Amino acid sequence: MDTSGNGGDILWSFSQVKGTIEEDVTEADIISCVEFSPDGELLATGDKGGRVVIFQRDQMHKSSDSKRGEYNVYSTFQSHEPEFDYLKSLEIEEKINKIRWLEQSNPAHFLLSTNDKTIKLWKVSERNKRPEGYNLKDETGIMLDPSNITSLCVPQFKPMELMVEASPRRVFSNAHTYHINSISVNSDQETYMSADDLRINLWHLEVTDQSFNIVDIKPANMEELTEVITAAEFHPSECSVFVYSSSKGIIRLCDMRSQALCDKHSKIFEEPEDPTNRSFFSEIISSISDVKFSHNGRYLITRDYLSVKVWDLHMDSKPIETYQVHEYLRSKLCALYENDCIFDKFECSWSGNDRHIMTGSYNNFFRMFDRDNKRDMTLEACRDNMKPKQVLKPRKVCTGGKRKKDEISVDCLDFNKKILHTAWHPSENYIAVAATNNLYLFQSKD
Repeated sequence: MDTSGNGGDILWSFSQVKGTIEEDVTEADIISCVEFSPDGELLATGDKGGRVVIFQRDQMHKSSDSKRGEYNVYSTFQSHEPEFDYLKSLEIEEKINKIRWLEQSNPAHFLLSTNDKTIKLWKVSERNKRPEGYNLKDETGIMLDPSNITSLCVPQFKPMELMVEASPRRVFSNAHTYHINSISVNSDQETYMSADDLRINLWHLEVTDQSFNIVDIKPANMEELTEVITAAEFHPSECSVFVYSSSKGIIRLCDMRSQALCDKHSKIFEEPEDPTNRSFFSEIISSISDVKFSHNGRYLITRDYLSVKVWDLHMDSKPIETYQVHEYLRSKLCALYENDCIFDKFECSWSGNDRHIMTGSYNNFFRMFDRDNKRDMTLEACRDNMKPKQVLKPRKVCTGGKRKKDEISVDCLDFNKKILHTAWHPSENYIAVAATNNLYLFQSKD
């Protein structure tokens, strides 16, 4: 159900914020990915320190329609440690690049997490009973002398305090020469793919020592390298179809049924550049940082530096919708190049009904686009409006002339505060926004 205000816009209200308030943020605490589980009951974040924190929704909300369950910490574990590649004299960061959940098929939950080189499959399970009444051990666990045992008792399971255990079930390593930028679980729930700058590999979830190279764009001579892979994702229901995007602003749709090595794409989605906007920065800002299939599998969204585009899989000539995220930064590209912000990789998310799109910006702003009404909104993740259920006020950026009272000047934007990672609940208007080391949760106003 859409909770809409005037003109069909969703009225967003503050729900929760996770993370410390301290001004001195340690690098390890910076959130590097956010992902809801397929049913939305769990929410995982990864950080630069290699940790995964899983939040679980309060189970109260299932019995009460009026109460929206809050998300509370469910499990925290160290997923990756820093490593050193002695052959290449390279340090491998522990930072979690991506997390992807598997569909739940038993009481346990499974998720994939990856740093630059190694992917791990984690099992997250609950224990609330323990066996008691051993024959060969006493209550403290010390072994008894078997010759003194005169009778046998049947061990019983007794209730205990709930324990959540995260255990690594598989480790998939040594398959990527370059840094892994994306992983995507196939709809068959048996295979997944991992992409780095030049190659995409297909894995079986049960097989750790073998993967199949399905895309390889590495040129024979590296001096001829003109583009790199930036993101890749499987189709939500067609298990042979996937897309990958590149630094040239191109999206290629591939079908694994056509050939084993998908170097020849089935379709290519590319928008010719507007000559009037041509500049020194054109190639950098046209690089695609994220690509996502819609839930119904008909559309794609792609995020480049200044805009979000919606593509219809049946029409590859041009996008059917283009939304400007922060066009007011076009005049600031030189400064953004000098402070490296122009290389920031923003993600984008679909709402559960594919009607809305969300993506991040600077100054802790994030943008909402309503595809039906062609309306957009700028909202801010900050601790100033932290009263529960308080409706977020739309923000406006002024680019010149007289500034109105509620507006913020483009020259006053803080480029150190950036919303790179966002996630939308799969079926409800509930969103998670990562702002540096804080995770903000917002919900539609009841």
